[in-house]
Amino acid sequence: MTTHTDVHAHSHPINKGFLSWVARWLFTTNHKDIGTLYLLFSLVMFFVGGVMALIIRTQLFHPGLGFIEPNFYNVMVTVHGLVMIFGVIMPAFVGLANWMVPMMVGAPDMALPRLNNWSFWIIPFAFTIIISTLFLKGSGPNGGWTMYAPLSTTYGPPSMDFLIIGIHLLGISSILGAINIIATILNLRAPGMTMMKMPLFVWAWFITAFLLIGAMPVLAGVVTMMLFDRHFGTSFFSAAGGGDPVMYQHLFWFFGHPEVYIMILPGFGIISEVIATFSRKRLFGYPFMVGAIAAIALLSYVVWGHHMFTAGMAVGAQLFFMYATILIAVPTGIKVFNWIATMFRGSLTFETPMLFALGFVVLFTIGGFSGLMLAIVPADYQYQDTYFVVAHFHYVLVAGALLSIFSGVYYWLPKWTGHYYNETLGQLHFWLTIIGINLTFFPMHFLGLAGMPRRVVDYAPQFMPANMLCTIGAFILGFAQLIFVYIVIRAMMKKGKPADARVWEGSHGLEWTLESPAPYHSFSTPPVIS
Repeated sequence: MTTHTDVHAHSHPINKGFLSWVARWLFTTNHKDIGTLYLLFSLVMFFVGGVMALIIRTQLFHPGLGFIEPNFYNVMVTVHGLVMIFGVIMPAFVGLANWMVPMMVGAPDMALPRLNNWSFWIIPFAFTIIISTLFLKGSGPNGGWTMYAPLSTTYGPPSMDFLIIGIHLLGISSILGAINIIATILNLRAPGMTMMKMPLFVWAWFITAFLLIGAMPVLAGVVTMMLFDRHFGTSFFSAAGGGDPVMYQHLFWFFGHPEVYIMILPGFGIISEVIATFSRKRLFGYPFMVGAIAAIALLSYVVWGHHMFTAGMAVGAQLFFMYATILIAVPTGIKVFNWIATMFRGSLTFETPMLFALGFVVLFTIGGFSGLMLAIVPADYQYQDTYFVVAHFHYVLVAGALLSIFSGVYYWLPKWTGHYYNETLGQLHFWLTIIGINLTFFPMHFLGLAGMPRRVVDYAPQFMPANMLCTIGAFILGFAQLIFVYIVIRAMMKKGKPADARVWEGSHGLEWTLESPAPYHSFSTPPVIS
């Protein structure tokens, strides 16, 4: 006898197939699936944030243009920053960690696979809430991505409450992901893999996970205080009620400066892997590289005040934060010198991952130098809140974090898909991206030195030529990423030359002992490290 269910199943085979496909991705606990979800989500948000950036740059192409009205400009500046940090850079690095950390340490999966699923699926809900603020009555959040009080409390529109809830959810996701990474690295390493035998990418993420656990609760606390100031009669950040808006800055940047390193330390790990592979050498000074990452992480907690030199800080505090900030240049310099020493007399080849790694080293160093300029208190009085600061942090986060993500994706893409990407297109993507980055952000140094303030919807005519260059560069940079999407889709569709297990000639590590594409379940029997 045929039941109604049987008839239904036979009459809608496509629906059944589609539902099982949805269920597979919705409920998956496989680290590779979840890594893929993080990376694809990051790619989508990259274009959402990129469109906002192009709206901002279009408005600034010419003084008095009036392309968008001033409040919407402020909304774009606010949401662009939040999307790029919490929706692009962080999920991309977490996606790379999900894919690679278990494979690099010889683990079958992440230690807490169901928690892993949950930590991803919180993020699309959080960003649905955050993006919805653009369409709410009144205005989207318009206080800048730092959400300084009283712009976010006394004067913030109703949409700010939705933004606060979205940020809480993102914080929960980050903490769950960090706990999972720490548990995996401590408990699931292959027999014989001591801590000092771990790949540097694993070390970078191990230390980053502790930064996340330390920093994200501070952000949760400060946005909760904002919510209470807005709705429950408290005056944490209101001078009228005995509070202090500068306290908001202290709390925000106590989170914000470790956050900067959360967005760059995994990149240091990727670059270390790539440079060693394409130099056909072991990484120079491995123990010092591990120590440098740990030193940067520890120092990141004691330098937050350099964002606030002009906020009325005592001279003694200014001197402490200035020296502590300059001190961070020492472990960072160790890393740059060790990358150069790894390449020295190596058998170098310049495939796309290596090109992005070299671009990272050069441009991130420029960002580091401008950071040292900003660390000098009397000089900072001139640079503060000008386009010089915008140039600095985009050289760190675009030329730094983003280039390292591209390098990592190209490096591991053949391992993920089983097919090489198109090398010619990859190199075209690299050169257009490098031209776009430098044309967009390098003139901003000179705009800042000439006195152009940041976050302005209009500007004096003498700043027009440099702003035109910046806008042209931004559109070149945006166009280049369409090439990247084509390359990734082509690789996912199995176009291109099949890849061997050891994708790159100079590669070494457990992930290269697996076949390409990496099997759905890897290392069911732990490999033994001699």
